[in-house]
Amino acid sequence: MKGMKQMDLASIIRNVPNFPKAGIQFKDITTLLKNKDAFHQVVDSLFHLFDGQHVDIVVGIEARGFILGSAVAYLLNSGFVPVRKKGKLPAAVRSKTYDLEYGNATLEMHVDAIEKNQKVVIIDDLLATGGTIQAVCEMVEEAGGEIIGIAFLIELESLQGRKAIQKYPVYSLIKLD
Repeated sequence: MKGMKQMDLASIIRNVPNFPKAGIQFKDITTLLKNKDAFHQVVDSLFHLFDGQHVDIVVGIEARGFILGSAVAYLLNSGFVPVRKKGKLPAAVRSKTYDLEYGNATLEMHVDAIEKNQKVVIIDDLLATGGTIQAVCEMVEEAGGEIIGIAFLIELESLQGRKAIQKYPVYSLIKLD
């Protein structure tokens, strides 16, 4: 992105009312992902948050965290670990059930995905209530990983999800109410 004008990323994200249920204002980042300049800006910005630090593993959370996290892992020359919805991983898993703003869910990670003392960055598209990211942090730490940072494309500040992960360095490219 050197020499390129920084884009207003928030203006490129589509709001979808009442999805996945009534009362939820879904932040659809597919409009951002298809815009090559916006996508480059996001990946470069996330990469620069951790450039120069030793990062062994980037964890991406299903599904949009896969897109952002794997691109950043590539640039950091790190491994990538997917955290998936229940029942999607083929080998032995550790799992966490957590509350969402509209229900609950279970996430899983392979038990051998992270080794003791590995330096881990977690990337996801959205921080809302913090339930998802808190569950992922617990799984990473149970595996012996050391979380050196957490980054989001979007943070919905009014939902105060940052409180659930305040002991970690947390970064958000876009902050919305």
